[in-house]
Amino acid sequence: MKRKIITIDEALCDGCGNCVSGCSEGALQLIDGKAKLVKEDFCDGFGDCIGECPTGALKIEEKESKPFDIEATKEYLLKTGGKEAVCRMEEAQKKHEPHEHKALPCGCPGSLARTIDRVAPAATLCSIAKENPRLGNWPVQIHLLPLKAPYYQGADLLVAADCCAYAYDGFHNKFIKGRTVAIGCPKLDNAGAYKEKLAAILKDNDIKAVSIAYMEVPCCAGLVKLVEEAVNESGKHIPVEKTKIGIKGWII
Repeated sequence: MKRKIITIDEALCDGCGNCVSGCSEGALQLIDGKAKLVKEDFCDGFGDCIGECPTGALKIEEKESKPFDIEATKEYLLKTGGKEAVCRMEEAQKKHEPHEHKALPCGCPGSLARTIDRVAPAATLCSIAKENPRLGNWPVQIHLLPLKAPYYQGADLLVAADCCAYAYDGFHNKFIKGRTVAIGCPKLDNAGAYKEKLAAILKDNDIKAVSIAYMEVPCCAGLVKLVEEAVNESGKHIPVEKTKIGIKGWII
């Protein structure tokens, strides 16, 4: 069949590997220092990998090719990268669905639920190593969180007052690492809506533990209360760990 598919100019390819990381379907590989399209039927033709190429070696062309086989792609990704790789591919596919089919919590594209891939492009590896970000899900604001998402399964859910990340140095490594994140302010936002949302998330997903990070200020005690009530309303026995952070930035 004739369809749109990625093509690679090997003369321009410098072997950086950015496109391989940018391809969620596993259609590209580095072979002998050059990017190669190794599986035509794994390439969806959307060209997400093009934006990762610093030399302009990649482009989309319409030509004779095998059709995109999404089921075979999923099977391959499951074997090589596990469920996380499949979820990443599915999220990439959703970006190209018609807008009316996307479930956006507030109608804003920036609120689209996604798992954050922590494989950095080669050009930014040095800065990533220094800054070491740990966030693995989006969105993070409680009102915008989806009721169901792959990143909830088997997760430790961190519910944090939004001031905590500014008060505590190293918040990413100490609190966010390995956790799914939900943030909010019980004083400025609707605490009742927070409780209902969190209770629904806890009830309908396989969340193994809940961690609460909150400030020493009195209003933040409300966050602890609403999370504990949400756990009770979920009907599940989920362990809850609480950490109080002082205004001066120390754990109390």
